Amino acid sequence: MPQMGESIAEGTVSRWLKKVGDNVKRDEPLFEISTDKVDAEIPSPSAGILVEILIGDGQTVAIQTVVARLETDAATAAALPAAAPSAPATTPTPAPAPAPAAALGVASGVAPSAPVAASATLAVPAGSFEERVRTKSSPLVRKMAAEHGVEIAGMSGSGIAGRVTRKDLDAFLAAKPAVTATTVAGASMYAPAGAEHGGPLPTPWAGDLVEPMSKIRKLTSDHMALAIKVATHVTSFFEIDLTRVARIRAGMRKEFEAQSGQKLTYLPFILQAVCTQLKRHPTLNAAVAGTDVILRKQINLGIAVALEPTGLIVPVLKHADELSLTGLTRGTNDLAARARSKKLSPTDVQGSTFTITNPGVFGSLFGTPIIPVGTTAILGLGAIEKRAKVVTGPDGEETIAIRTCAYFSLSFDHRVIDGADADRFMGDLKKTLESVSETGF
Repeated sequence: MPQMGESIAEGTVSRWLKKVGDNVKRDEPLFEISTDKVDAEIPSPSAGILVEILIGDGQTVAIQTVVARLETDAATAAALPAAAPSAPATTPTPAPAPAPAAALGVASGVAPSAPVAASATLAVPAGSFEERVRTKSSPLVRKMAAEHGVEIAGMSGSGIAGRVTRKDLDAFLAAKPAVTATTVAGASMYAPAGAEHGGPLPTPWAGDLVEPMSKIRKLTSDHMALAIKVATHVTSFFEIDLTRVARIRAGMRKEFEAQSGQKLTYLPFILQAVCTQLKRHPTLNAAVAGTDVILRKQINLGIAVALEPTGLIVPVLKHADELSLTGLTRGTNDLAARARSKKLSPTDVQGSTFTITNPGVFGSLFGTPIIPVGTTAILGLGAIEKRAKVVTGPDGEETIAIRTCAYFSLSFDHRVIDGADADRFMGDLKKTLESVSETGF
C-alpha cells in the first residue's frame, strides 16, 4: 500500500484491476485505492504474473502493507500451483483498538457505562515522537474527532506507532454510551428510544434496494457535513451578461483550438476574471484559523468535477492568476481528464483557496453551493442561455435584445465576509465579464 501524501496513514483497496494468474506489464494499472485525499490507480512496480492477492476489495490497511505478490520469473510462476481467484488467502487485519472512553475528553461529558482497560491509553511524554505520530492522524480523522469532541492524543490506535485510524475512531464513537434525551440540553423529550442526535435511522421497506456508500461518497458526505457546520453560509445571486465573452470566444475559437489543440469554453474567461477580482477582494481568497483570518497570497482555484457513476472531486489549479487563457484551458482540461481517469495525485487536490463549481453544464440555473473547509467562498455557475433583455442604446433609447446570460451564485462565510463585501466582489466580476475586450480584462 503506497503512501499517497505526507499525512496519509492508510488506504482502502477499492478494486483489483487484475486477477490471480494474469500477466502484468510494468506500470500497468494493478488496483485502485481510496484515501482521505484522492482515488487513484496504482501501477505495477514491475512486469510479471500476479500470483497472490493478500488484501481484497474494500479492505483498509496501513501504508507499506503488502497487498499482493508478483512473480517476475515466468518459469517459476508456471511451476506454482493454481491459486483460487476468490477471497484473498490471508487478510492481515489489525486487531480492533479498545475504546479508551475514560481517557478521552469528550464534549458531551457523559461518563462511560463500564470501566475501560488500562491498556486503552498509552502514556507518552508530551512532545515525544509517539505523541506527534499519534496526533498527526489523517485530516479526515482529525476533523471527525474535532466534530465529536474527541481528543486523539488520549487514544491508542491500531495504526503505526499507535496512530489513530478512522476505524479506531468509528469503533470508539460506536462504543460511546447512549445519551438519553434528558441528558442533552435542548434535546426533544419526544425522541424515541434509541434515536440518534439527528433522529432515528430509516429502515428499508420490502422491495427496497440497500447499497453501501462508496469510499468517495463517504468522504464527500463527511466533508460536506463538516463544511456546513463550520462556516456561516450566505448565498448571493447575480445575473451576468456574457454576450461580449460569447462574441470574443466565437471570433478566436477556430484559431485558438488549431494552435492549442484545446476546446475553448466559457470557463477560462470566467476563471481569468475571478483571479482579477480575488486580488481586489482578498477576504474571498482567505481561510479562518480560530480568531485569525489568513489572507492567501496564492490564488489556487478548486474546480469541481463530477465523476461517473456518482461522486465529486475538486482538483486544484495552482497559481491560476499567473496563467494565460491557453494555460487556464489546458490546466482545467488536464485536471478534469485525470480526475475522471483516477490519475490525480494527492497534491492535485490540496491547497485550494477559492472554489468554482459549474452545475450549469447539467442545465441548473442557480444553486447554493457549500463552502469547502479551509476557504471562505465558492462560486456557482448556472446554465448559459440566451434571454430577451432590455438594452439601453448609446442615445438612451431602450430596446429588447437577445443576450447570452447566466446566473452566478456566491456562497460566502459570513464570519469574515459581510454581504456588502461579497456583493462588491460579484458586482466587480459582473462588470469585468460584461466589459471584456479582445485584448483581455
